[in-house]
Amino acid sequence: MARKANPQTRDNLMEAAFGLVRQQGLSATSVDEICAAAGVSKGAFFHHFRSKEELAAAAAHHWSEVTEAFFETAPYHDAADPLARVLGYIDFRREMMSGEIAEFTCFVGTMAQEAWATSAPVAAASWDSMRRHGERLVPDIEAAMAARGITGGWSAQGLALHIVAVTQGAFILAKASGDAAPARESLDHLRRYVALLFAAPALPATE
Repeated sequence: MARKANPQTRDNLMEAAFGLVRQQGLSATSVDEICAAAGVSKGAFFHHFRSKEELAAAAAHHWSEVTEAFFETAPYHDAADPLARVLGYIDFRREMMSGEIAEFTCFVGTMAQEAWATSAPVAAASWDSMRRHGERLVPDIEAAMAARGITGGWSAQGLALHIVAVTQGAFILAKASGDAAPARESLDHLRRYVALLFAAPALPATE
């Protein structure tokens, strides 16, 4: 009988890729390194994935599942005012920008910068992950627009993707400078922009 694939091994391989790709990029990360980090054999790798590209695309979807669960329990959801929740999300992202750069930057954003012209499956999976993340901001943005009578001119979907874009750009600033400070400052500007967009006084940052 053929051995059944262990789903935990598959998850371990994808999660090993999270750290390695954020540290050194997709192209510089080898299958051997992923196997070593996951503590599995190369044979186990190819039992689950036909190639590094297939792993990377699958890992992008797994990244969405892991991060969605993480953000779902974040404290900014507790605010009664939907605009406070949107600003709280930005504050939360800013607070995460500390420590080792590879630890707080985005796995799918890192892959998209490399794979957009070299791997359509990885680029598509990275885009799907970032798009899904933005979509989770849309209900709070829509509620904030409704509460303040904002209609026309711009959309909740567009603002959500702009927030994602600025956050991804902040990660690039951190990588290029070797310093999280420019990334945090970029998020400070984003927060002020969103507050002004809603014609509201800047609400205090969440603790």
